[in-house]
Amino acid sequence: MKNILILAGLALFAVSCGTQKTASVASTPVEETAKTVALTPELEAGKNLYDNNCAKCHKLYEPKKFTKEEWTPILVRMGKKAKLDETQMASITNYIHSQL
Repeated sequence: MKNILILAGLALFAVSCGTQKTASVASTPVEETAKTVALTPELEAGKNLYDNNCAKCHKLYEPKKFTKEEWTPILVRMGKKAKLDETQMASITNYIHSQL
């Protein structure tokens, strides 16, 4: 019995150390349905950049919260603050635009 508890504790520890924390964004059931569309590898890379760089400083916004025109100055300003290069910014911008 003691061995089972030790194994369960080790398994729990291993799983908790191996997971990456991501910021959660509240979404509606309609948004959940829209998220089921598979992303291309390029768009997935942009999503990962968005999730991992933008969430360092603030909560993540659903791409549909703003229009394409509203996103443009936001992305430019935040890209400079995050010190992202042109390739990274293009990847994030393509991801955001693909979700509108």
